[in-house]
Amino acid sequence: MIEIDGKIVSTDLLRECFACDLGRCRGICCVEGNAGAPLEEAEAAELRREYPSFKPYMTAEGIAAVEAQGFAVHDQDGDLTTPLVGEAECAYYRREGGVTLCAIEKAWLEGRTQLRKPVSCHLYPIRVARFANGTVGLNYHRWSVCEPARRRGQRLGIPVYKALREAIVRRFGEEFYRALETAEELLKNNA
Repeated sequence: MIEIDGKIVSTDLLRECFACDLGRCRGICCVEGNAGAPLEEAEAAELRREYPSFKPYMTAEGIAAVEAQGFAVHDQDGDLTTPLVGEAECAYYRREGGVTLCAIEKAWLEGRTQLRKPVSCHLYPIRVARFANGTVGLNYHRWSVCEPARRRGQRLGIPVYKALREAIVRRFGEEFYRALETAEELLKNNA
């Protein structure tokens, strides 16, 4: 672990490799798991506000789940998350060519909404933890469904943080990303 700009960062983000491989995983991260995607309070309000913009991209089951449960729910740990269809897919999913994708992001790509998708989804496999003292931690979440992404990342030589540059800059800013680059260089030089 290292500290960058007051954030505790797992060095796995700098040393481990990752590059999404939708052709192999088929977007299973939007389907599997024990809860919906983690949300920040402000995102729940954004989901409510932007819903008419991305609703046309959602499945009938997803729409029914949102209308029954709300735009965000509290999971068994009390954390705010996206609602689920049954106990599987995120309510905001869609399928294209056998791949599960985000309906919100599809609307964003077509210029229909300002909301790209929940930041926790954009950052995945980085998980942000908030500690009791207010410190934020960034961890690399290893999940078996992402094995194709790890293999692809190793083949291409792409560290986790580089694969997620856009999401990291969205959430933490360009300066923080540059600090990650510097930290990676320092780790390489001290290895």
